[in-house]
Amino acid sequence: MLTWDEEVKPTPPTQLNSGFIQSREVSHSPLSQAPSEISPAVTRTLDDGAARPAAGSVAARVVQATAHRRVNAADKRIINGQTDVNQLVPFKYKWAWEKYLATCANHWMPQEVNMNRDIALWKDPNGLTEDERRIIKRNLGFFVTADSLAANNIVLGTYRHITAPECRQFLLRQAFEEAIHTHAYQYIVESLGLDEAEIFNAYNEVQSIRDKDQFLIPFIEAIMDPNFHTGTPQNDQTLLKSLIVFACLMEGLFFYVGFTQILALGRQNKMTGAAEQYQYILRDESMHCNFGIDLINQLKLENPHLWTADFKAEIKELFQKAVELEYKYAEDTMPRGVLGMNASMFKGYLRYIANRRATQIGLEALFPNEENPFPWMSEMIDLKKERNFFETRVIEYQSGGALSWD
Repeated sequence: MLTWDEEVKPTPPTQLNSGFIQSREVSHSPLSQAPSEISPAVTRTLDDGAARPAAGSVAARVVQATAHRRVNAADKRIINGQTDVNQLVPFKYKWAWEKYLATCANHWMPQEVNMNRDIALWKDPNGLTEDERRIIKRNLGFFVTADSLAANNIVLGTYRHITAPECRQFLLRQAFEEAIHTHAYQYIVESLGLDEAEIFNAYNEVQSIRDKDQFLIPFIEAIMDPNFHTGTPQNDQTLLKSLIVFACLMEGLFFYVGFTQILALGRQNKMTGAAEQYQYILRDESMHCNFGIDLINQLKLENPHLWTADFKAEIKELFQKAVELEYKYAEDTMPRGVLGMNASMFKGYLRYIANRRATQIGLEALFPNEENPFPWMSEMIDLKKERNFFETRVIEYQSGGALSWD
């Protein structure tokens, strides 16, 4: 049985590094320099000497500087590459392409899940306890904006700075899946007839949710700044830190209290439509997390000078802060025991997850000897879409292939 964080395992570092040794043998002509080092004069005098304005983006500078060269896979880099980012092949990072294909194979849409039982249960005054209703509303309050933050981080930040087209391809798919997740939470809110203003403003009005978002936002803003460019050790570390925060701490830690709570409801045959959607989201986020870990490890392999003792110490502090914030969120969402769980159980669970994430990127376990108090979560990722959708699919749902363009 696959576990929730092993559905798509991060690629071993020895496999990530394929072609890296050869790729260090780069000529020293002006066109082989990193994008940040290409002079405006060079970028303006390509194409038979015709003058062109120098573009500011990494992608534009790379395209201009490599206009007459075919891509050599060994020359590709995760960041600061000099190969044309518009040429997907030849592949160097095959693991990224394989993960892209895997995410495409897992496509789903929220409308495919029948919410009728959830609606009836929510409207029944005796259907759910107040503690169970609190869990649902708090979860939706966090998630309706969390996936938008993740999408903004990808589209407005990370994508701009990654120069490996295979990895960019995955990021495009990931951004689309984040939109599907936001859609799913909105679909649940609308189906249940919840107060949309209350749910969508929770990230401003509920302290435990606001604290998590405020922890994340600086790492988005740093790489979204139009004046931010990679190419120096300091800026490259800033990007690496952002990747770690979003792969390991947001998608790999901040989501799991909520996932566990909603899936626990589903295990008791409550809110089964919402729980099914959370299962698909969990599967997606597991793949996002593991892709991010691969990206981090490949970036480290290609830029070992970034992985300093001071940098690692800073990352460890971020891990510890994230565990603290998510535990406070668990306490807020579960002030009393509910569903056979209580907040204190999540202290060990979050430490267990943090250890997994830390060791996956090359740090030692931060909380030794922690065990998973929710082993049943290992089963949640191992679902078959065909079986579940055959049983619960909404027959009115219209797929893209059935649309009429008249």
